Amino acid sequence: MSHSLQFLVFTMAGWLNRQQQDLINYLREENRVLREQLGSKPLRLTDEQRRRLAVRGRLIGRKGLAEVAGIVTPDTILRWYRRLIAKKYDGSAFRSRGLPTTPKQIPELVVRMAEENPRWGYTRIRDALANLGHLIGRNTVKRILQDHGIEPAPERGRRTPWKTFLQACWEGMAAADLFTVEALTLAGLRRYLVLFVLELKTRRVKTSGIHHQPYG
Repeated sequence: MSHSLQFLVFTMAGWLNRQQQDLINYLREENRVLREQLGSKPLRLTDEQRRRLAVRGRLIGRKGLAEVAGIVTPDTILRWYRRLIAKKYDGSAFRSRGLPTTPKQIPELVVRMAEENPRWGYTRIRDALANLGHLIGRNTVKRILQDHGIEPAPERGRRTPWKTFLQACWEGMAAADLFTVEALTLAGLRRYLVLFVLELKTRRVKTSGIHHQPYG
């Protein structure tokens, strides 16, 4: 670059800098005049005006604002900007409010009541829980049973789970089996079959019969 061109560039840069400084000085003086006109009256800005000042003020920075800001202090403008950013990334408006989660013991009680009482519907289970001091809605009972794959009362009553059937009939259920014994008789050594029964609830064993033929 030639010396003459460098001189021209420096001259233009200096002129632009003076123009910019003159503009800043004018805006600063204009702000002072506006403040004098307002006097002690509180300055009320809209949210949009605060947003505009916050965006522009952030680009200038605290040092630059200290030189030109006349309506509010630099700290106020930067505080507006921080609030603007916080509001932009605030996701509270999109959070699901919903109902509080059901305590763990409530689903366990609902499932237990439904399995032990196949004919109880959602309303009956809800009322039974209310008697125990647990206040939940009918739809909550429905959702819990659906989550556990338990059908509504009519279908549940017709399709009794095996566990429920065993619990209901446990006192009258028994298991039977055979074992063999060898006995010496007048006709020689003979094998006998012993039929015995085990009461499932009491675990008591009773002998039902002894015969040398299975059909006996």
